[in-house]
Amino acid sequence: MRELVFALEFRGRGGPVAGSTTKRQARTTAPSQALRTVLGPSGVRADIDPVPGESAVLESRVERFPDGSFVEDGTITYGRAGSISFDTVGRGQVGPAAGGSGSHGVVMWRVTGGEGRFAGAQGLITSNFTVSPDGEVIDDHFTRLYLPQ
Repeated sequence: MRELVFALEFRGRGGPVAGSTTKRQARTTAPSQALRTVLGPSGVRADIDPVPGESAVLESRVERFPDGSFVEDGTITYGRAGSISFDTVGRGQVGPAAGGSGSHGVVMWRVTGGEGRFAGAQGLITSNFTVSPDGEVIDDHFTRLYLPQ
């Protein structure tokens, strides 16, 4: 198997599913991008720069529980290369964001399938996200996939 490791920052919207008090849905996109981290005596500098290429699209369904945990499943389409499907490993956690505006959370997803160049994919994705009070989502992913040769 071939290992593929990458990071992307997704942005978009999330919100409640009509008629449900526990279900939510989200749609976010990530352009092709270069992430840069520089460590120095004055601290850490981080930049995300768009680069030419296609975009990734995430569509997910979430079920939240009273204790702040949740489960999620969905798909991520990586441009014309193909897509993966995923579900939650255990449960994710969400709570109030620092500063009291919106929420902040984390979840790990297991890749459950793939299409196109991602057919036969296995792996894990970590998601560290914020949601503003009006539903704006910023979702940072670190992905490690294993693809058939």
